[in-house]
Amino acid sequence: MTIGIVGGGQLGRMFIQNGLNYGLTFHVLDPDPEAPCEPIAHKFICADRNDEEAVYQFGQQCDVITIEIENVSIEALKRLEAEGKKVFPQPHVLERIKDKGLQKLFYQEHGIATAPFLLVDSKEEAKQHIDFLPAMQKMRVGGYDGKGVHPLHSEQDIEQGFDAPSVLEKWVPDVAEYAMLVARNESGEVSSFPLVELVFNPEANLVDYLVSPAKVDSGIEVKAREMAESLIAKLDMVGLLAVELFLSKEGELMVNEVAPRPHNSGHHTIEACVSSQFDQLLRSILNWPLGDTKLQTPAAMINLLGEKGHTGKVVYKGMDEAISTSGVYPHVYGKALTKPFRKMGHVTVIGDTREDALAKAEKVKETIKVITE
Repeated sequence: MTIGIVGGGQLGRMFIQNGLNYGLTFHVLDPDPEAPCEPIAHKFICADRNDEEAVYQFGQQCDVITIEIENVSIEALKRLEAEGKKVFPQPHVLERIKDKGLQKLFYQEHGIATAPFLLVDSKEEAKQHIDFLPAMQKMRVGGYDGKGVHPLHSEQDIEQGFDAPSVLEKWVPDVAEYAMLVARNESGEVSSFPLVELVFNPEANLVDYLVSPAKVDSGIEVKAREMAESLIAKLDMVGLLAVELFLSKEGELMVNEVAPRPHNSGHHTIEACVSSQFDQLLRSILNWPLGDTKLQTPAAMINLLGEKGHTGKVVYKGMDEAISTSGVYPHVYGKALTKPFRKMGHVTVIGDTREDALAKAEKVKETIKVITE
């Protein structure tokens, strides 16, 4: 069985690391010759993920094709699917999700709670909606890891924003942010991981750290699971879906956005859950029985981000000191070069209690610094 992955970043690397335990073969296509997947893939093709012919020819050599980033050639995946190849998530699902505007319209059409929004095509069109501010501007396509997101409080902010097709999402004050991962196989079996609580880096607009279990009442957890499982079913999606959620101060849960792949909010599952998100993705796309998602121990996860002012060959300062603490599990992604706020790895910390895990995580966060030589 040969599994093809379009995209060679850290998500693909961890997916392969899990899949090697099953004796499977992995082929990877990515434009970076030094991509994190390159050293461990059975076959590595250096090519543009949006090159239709390159992706099509790559998929011809595989039994099942998946992705680890949304920015890929949808047309190539459609051709492969039409010729009988197993492609998950399915191309029509990926096409909808990679466009944040189509995502929002899908939520609206299917009665899924989300923040109020407008779709605009340019700065000039955005200026016609000053009365809608404050809002968050999100580029419809191409954004990732906090890029393609810009807060709008005034007309001046619009001028500094993106002159591109965008979603203007109404600012919801005082929200807490959570995420839930849900998997679905071809047989229609669905399984979700426990809800996680997210804390964002305000400067980089990406996850700083997360903690599980989330500190919410059981009713919120149940509602979040129902929303996630209903959403993947309505999408008719096979694979793994990360559902990011807002919880308003009034107690209303809203879908922020989704990702049709493994996600930063599920990295802790490798150490903390019976089955990891990467194992669950593999099981779902091969139509195997889904794994046990039980949280075995409280956990926190810290992203290792490149320090400001450091661009170049990477050094992980403080790693020796950090791993001297019990329950600290580093994952370095194999990226040779660092730059400010680039995701270079993560550290999962387990503890006897949620508070214990968080305290250890704060210490690790202060100890490990991603810098240059």
